Formats: sequence, structure tokens, C-alpha cells
Amino acid sequence: MNQSEISGEGVPSRHFALLLLFFVASGCAALIYEVVWFHLLRLVVGASAVSLAIVLTSYMGGMCIGSLAFPRWVSPNYSPLRVYAYLEAAIAVLGILLLALLPLIGKLYLAFVGHGAPGLVLRAVVCLLCLLPPTILMGATLPAIARCLNTTRSGISRLGLLYMANLAGGVFGCLLAGFYLLRLYDGTVATWFAVSLNAGVAALAYAIAPRDGSRAREAPQLALPSLADHRIVYLVIGLSGLTALGAQVIWTRLLGLILGGTVFSFTIILAIFLTGLGLGSSVGSLVARHVASPRAALGWCQLALVFAIPLAAHMITAELPYWKLNPDFADSLFRVFSHDLVQSAVAILPATVLWGASFPLALAAAAGKGQEPGHLAGGINAANTIGAIAGALLFGLVMVPAFGSSVSQQVLAVLAGGSALLLLGAPRGVGSRGAIELPRAIAATALIAALAILMIQLVPPVSGRVIAVGRRAYDSAIVLESILFAGEGRTSSVAVVDYPSTNSRSIHVGGKVMASTVAEDMRLQRMMGHLPVLMHPNPKTALVIGFGAGVTAGSLVVHPEIERIVICDFEPLMPEIGGRYFAKENYNVIDDPRVEVVVDDARHYIATTREKFDIITSDPLDPWMDGAAVLYTVEFYEYARERLNPGGIVAQWLPLYETDGPSMKSELASFLEVFPDGTVWSSHIPRNGGNDLVMMGSDGPMQVEVDRMASRIRQNPRLAQSLEDVDLGYLITLLATYFGRGSELADWLADAQINRERSLRLQYLAGFSLDVYEEREIYRAMAAHRRYPADILVASPEIEAQVRERWSQ
Repeated sequence: MNQSEISGEGVPSRHFALLLLFFVASGCAALIYEVVWFHLLRLVVGASAVSLAIVLTSYMGGMCIGSLAFPRWVSPNYSPLRVYAYLEAAIAVLGILLLALLPLIGKLYLAFVGHGAPGLVLRAVVCLLCLLPPTILMGATLPAIARCLNTTRSGISRLGLLYMANLAGGVFGCLLAGFYLLRLYDGTVATWFAVSLNAGVAALAYAIAPRDGSRAREAPQLALPSLADHRIVYLVIGLSGLTALGAQVIWTRLLGLILGGTVFSFTIILAIFLTGLGLGSSVGSLVARHVASPRAALGWCQLALVFAIPLAAHMITAELPYWKLNPDFADSLFRVFSHDLVQSAVAILPATVLWGASFPLALAAAAGKGQEPGHLAGGINAANTIGAIAGALLFGLVMVPAFGSSVSQQVLAVLAGGSALLLLGAPRGVGSRGAIELPRAIAATALIAALAILMIQLVPPVSGRVIAVGRRAYDSAIVLESILFAGEGRTSSVAVVDYPSTNSRSIHVGGKVMASTVAEDMRLQRMMGHLPVLMHPNPKTALVIGFGAGVTAGSLVVHPEIERIVICDFEPLMPEIGGRYFAKENYNVIDDPRVEVVVDDARHYIATTREKFDIITSDPLDPWMDGAAVLYTVEFYEYARERLNPGGIVAQWLPLYETDGPSMKSELASFLEVFPDGTVWSSHIPRNGGNDLVMMGSDGPMQVEVDRMASRIRQNPRLAQSLEDVDLGYLITLLATYFGRGSELADWLADAQINRERSLRLQYLAGFSLDVYEEREIYRAMAAHRRYPADILVASPEIEAQVRERWSQ
């Protein structure tokens, strides 16, 4: 075989197209695994910011270890294609094992988990044990396949194209998982699809590997750069990874506000980010093949990011929120998602293309004569990954919560400028040559610093309007009279808006109203607290999931028999801000000595706590918001039932707005799967529609002792006033909020899709119905099945007659 037939070391040119195909399939499988594993591990260690940081660090840390360790542990004398085939086959085996073992690992975790530092250590151990083995193998695939190539300009260019192919596969895997596999099936089907890709790649790679393991003679190599040059290149590609992942964290969060935080929105954002990286890698690969100085080209890429990052920040913060979708297109999901895709692409594609181009340019800049290609690819990939881990942790956990998105993006632009300075501004050489370059270096430094200072002025602060109403910011009909607070927390953005004209106030999370002092909202929140307490014969302890404005938790304060109240919220800002701005409505609940605030993912807390409660109220985010549907699953309700004392009561909020029939049926049926005797209550008076329902469930059939309720209200003036403030002071009116029970809705719910953790069916149903308003139709469909609860309400004939009359109106 002559040298012209060789694309690298021992791989015929006709096989390079197969290598590209291998990396497309491998990238697709890797993204599917990432989505599935992150979801399954969130069910084990929780979805708090710290837990997600541990999961991300474990995943990317394994990739880094694989990139660094492979060239050192595996001899280049082995056939690279056979080694690559073994790696892909091993990833497939571990994918199957993780799918089977994660539920068992979850049970072991629950048996030993605690809170505080020991609990965090155990979370880290679980994530490392689960993710390190497969991700180390994934990280090893690039340096393994790099040994099929060489470190000539042509070989480096082809290595960059393989990186591009891997990203292209990632885009396909992201979209396939988010819009098809997980929407219609579940994580098991998605995993088996990814396993089949790995197995197919392994079989083909093994089939085309040279049988004798022979390798062709090396092609001519580039000149060996100095050690200092290598260090600078590795540092710069590390900083490039840091700014890329830091920006991804910030922009995903901001675009989630603007597009609506559904699973589909985040899928689109990730797909666009990966697309930009892939396009950039293909361009960078071509440039690396022909440019005189890859090092300088890498520097220019970093300098261009000084412009691209602030421009993206300006677009996302100041322009995109006010791009209105043509109302004629709003009924087409395809057009809605296309609009989201265009918005994301316009904002972030330029910067992501530059980050993508930096990788092959860094490979070319660090390449040297006689350098083993596996070491080169592994080292550059590891440096980039280490920077990515640092960026995700630094900006996700520290910078944004402490300083906000605006300052964080300014820091990203400055870091990109610093990277450019390292490559373009530092003098190279010694003696007279170095003396000549020094003035140029000083001039370059001054110019780049001035450009960075100028460009960061384009980064505007995130407006309170965007934080408050997110995807509705363009709607001039939404008038925010006075924004009292707007801030970015560790996991969510929070705003408080005051309306002096109507004497009302609202708290917003993730771009939507979470709670308000409007009459119907106040009635709902008080009902969530008062009803289960009044129905329970002797309540002592209560768990409140979701703080909101604190009104539900505050309702418990007026009941002297309640001795302990635990409030669980995943965003630290919520108890602080809700407690401060709604102190009157929530009776200063945060200052009550009976109250303990727990900052944790509610699903994780209720699964791991050893404490049991008489009352549990759950008022989470809307089910269409990414990740929130886990708090509407059968498994979540099973954990809630296990945490009830005998006779305990669970109260669950269900929204009727921004949803459709299938989503509502899924919510109701999933609750009734665990609490078959559950009842439904409506906060709307009169009952001809409304926005909210309350589901109530217990460990058996519930009865409402009306005389006992009346006695408690008479003996507690604060309770009576609390009910009176929301037009529920008249006992008959309070009882008339009863709407129906599960057994009556059985026919209507016959085709309901049960929401389970493995599939999170509701997350996808609700994501499609975000802009659907069928509350009246759903309400009337349910009302057609309701019957008077003669066996539930235990009351004197006189009171029963009044309730029956009021209920029938």
C-alpha cells in the first residue's frame, strides 16, 4: 500500500469516511446516555444545584481521566481500530449495567444517606462509582482513534473533522432523545438504542481493523514547538473550555426564561450549542490544514470571542425577549419550536463556532514532530475538559448567584481577551528578536484590553421584566407597575412585583407567577394549609413543599396544635424573599420558632428523610417546567404516603391553566394511583371554572367531621380571620369547595397516561400544552362526573342541608 492511500497511521483513505460515521454514532449514543444517566442520577442524589454539580463533575471528570490516561496506559503498538472497538463494546456493556444497577444503587443510597457533609460525600461516591467507568472509556475514544492518524497538518485536520463528527452525532442524539425516544418511550428504550449504536460501531471497527496489527510508516511531521508554546496552548484551550461551559450555563438559564423552561426548549438550546461547536470544528479543521500559524489563528479565535460573547449577551438580554411570534403561528408546535431554534441560533451560534474552531487549532498549534497522536489528542481534550468543569462549577454555583449574569458574562469576555493576549500579545523569542517583539506585545496588550473594556459595556443587566415574565416580556399588555426585587439565585431567577393600583403583589419564579395576593390565589394558598389541618383529627407536624409567597406555610402558623413545620424549597432565595415581601400574608412564618427551612430538591428530601408528618402539602413548579414533573409522579406520591403518620393527609396543587386534557388526566390519575380514595377541591367561587385544584389523599378513606371543624374555627379567632380574609369564613362555603373524588372520575381518566419516574410522561405532555388554555373545558368535563359526598361529610342534618344546597349551586 503506498503512502497516498493512507489517511493517517495504518488507515486507508477509503476508511476515513467510516471513522467519521463511527464518531457520529458514538456521539449520538454519548448524548443519549448523558440525558438518561443525568435523569436517573437526579432521582438518586437529587436535583439541587450542588447535586447537579456533583453529577456534572463526575461525568466530565471521567472524560478527562480517559483522555489523559489512555495514551499512558495503552501502548501505541496495539491496533488502534481494535482498541477503539473494545472501548465502544465496553461502553455498551456498561450502559446496560448502569440501567440495571442504578435502581439498586438508589435503594442502597436511601438506606445510608444523611444530610450535611456526610450526605454530600455519599452523593459524590455514588456519582463517581456510576459515571467514572463509562465516561473514562468515552474519554479514551478520541486519543484511541487519533492513533489511526498522524500529526501532519493533514492528520490534525482529519482529527478535527472526527471531533466535528462526534459533535454532529451529539446534536442528533440530543434531538432524538428529547423529541422522540424519551417523549414516546422512556430511558430504557433510549439506553438500548444507544447500546445498539455502540455495539454496531464496535463490530464494524473490529471488522475493518488490520488482521496482522501492522501499521504504516509515519508521515512527515511538523516542527516541534517549544515547551513554553505547549504550555500556553494547553492553558488557552483550557480557558476556552472554561468560557464555553460558563457561557452555556448562563445562556441556557437566560434562554430558558425567554423560550419557556420546557424540556423541549432546553433540548433546542443544547442542540444549537453543539451545532455551533461542530460547525466551528469543521472550519477550524480546514484552517488548521492551510494556515501558516495555527497558534496565531487560535489567538484570533479567542480575540473574536471578546466580541461574540458580549454580542450574544446583548441579544439574549436586550433583543430576543421582545421578538414576538406571529399569533397566526402560535397554534403550530413546529413553528413555535422553529421560532425558538432561530432565536437560540441568532444569539449563540457565532460564539459557539469560535469555541468549536479553537479545538482543532489547538491540536495543530501543539503538534510536533515525532509526537504520538494519542498523547496530543488526549492532552488537548483533557485540558479543554478540565476548563469546562471549572467553568460550569464557577459560574453555575458562584458567579451567577453572587454577581448575576451580566457581570458573569463580562468576566467571560475578559477571560477570552486574556487567552488572546497569551497567544498574540506575549513576545516570542529572546535577544534582539525578543526586544523587537516587546513593543508589539505591549501595543497588542493595550489594544486587546481596550477592546475588552469597550465590548463588555454592551452586556446589559438582566431586566426585571425578563426575570418576572420571561417569554411574555414582549407583551405590552402585561404591565409591571413596580418591581420590588429581581435577582438570580442558585437554581432559579426570582422577582417580586407590586401593583399599587390593585393593592396586590406577586412573586415570580423562572419567568412566571408562582404566587400572588390576588383573591383567588390567596384562597388557594390558605386552602392548601387550612383544609388538611382541619380535616385531620390531631395534627402535630407538617411538611410544606414549595415556599412561594409562604402563605400556605403561614396558614399552619395560626393552628396552635401544630408543633413543627418543615419547609422544603430547592431555591435558597425563595424563603428569604417570600418571607420578606409577603410577611403580612404569611404571618411572618420564617420567624416562627416551630419552622425549619430545608434547602433541597423536594423529591430527594422526601425520599431520604426519616421524619414522618401528619400533614404534607406540595405546591411545586408547573409540570411543564423542566424537571418539575418528577414531583407529580407515582413514585413521589408513594414516598409522600410513606412519610405520613397514620391518618395523615397529603394536599397536592394541580394547575388547570396552561395545560390540556391529557396533561390534566395524567396529573390526576398519577395521584389517584397512590391515593385511590383521593378527593378534589376547587378554590374557585362560584364553581363555573377556575385556575386551580387541590387533591387530598390519605392512607385510607377520608371523612370530614364538620362539627369538629366548626368547633376549631370558633375557638381560634386567628384561624377564623384567616379564612374570612379569603371569603371562606362561612363554614358552608369552605365545605362547598369540595369538587369530587377519584372513583367518580374513573371513566374520564380511563385513557390517562400515568406519570412515572422512568418515563416522566407528564413532562412531555405538559411541554406541548404550555400555551393551551382549556381550563373551562377541563373543569366542566370533570364536573359532569361529580356527585354529592354524602358518605364523606359527617354533619348534622341542618348543616348537611345547607352544604347540599350551596354545593348544588
